[in-house]
Amino acid sequence: MSFNVLFIAHSPDADKHKHRSEIDTGKFHLLSVVVRNQTEAIDIAREIVDDQNIDSILLCPGFTHSDVAEIFNALGGRVGVAVARGDGPSNEISAQARREAYARS
Repeated sequence: MSFNVLFIAHSPDADKHKHRSEIDTGKFHLLSVVVRNQTEAIDIAREIVDDQNIDSILLCPGFTHSDVAEIFNALGGRVGVAVARGDGPSNEISAQARREAYARS
């Protein structure tokens, strides 16, 4: 039995069927999917949680508190949902990098 995690990130140019990966050590199974928006995040969460027996969902820092609650509620509270965030300065560094990357698109 493994601990199964789904990581979801946002990107405006994502293709949820193409931009995904999987790592399985035997005891830890990590699936990652990049989505365009919150609607796709909910769809992917619903699709993968049951299919892959997901124990926990980890979201990129771009997800808001409301987004987290919406995903948690969409899954009926069956799976823990968390956000990968750092301290204040670290959050600003990554936010600036996202703004610059998306401005180039």
